[in-house]
Amino acid sequence: MPIVTIQVTREGTTPGADCVSAEEKAQLIEGVSQLLLEVLHKPLESTFVVIDEVPTENWGWGGLPALEYRKLKASKQV
Repeated sequence: MPIVTIQVTREGTTPGADCVSAEEKAQLIEGVSQLLLEVLHKPLESTFVVIDEVPTENWGWGGLPALEYRKLKASKQV
């Protein structure tokens, strides 16, 4: 019984959205479940997928909070 956890930042993928949409979550669940079926032969009904949306202020990399890192990276691409 595989359990897959997907962590994403809690922000939308389109302007004005503040979270991953229900449709996007459904696509992630379907895609991961299908991949486990194809690669590991795990039945769809035995695969669990958990999507954990993390607030951007609780996410970071490069030693910085996510939004600060993005601003720094954007300023260096000029």
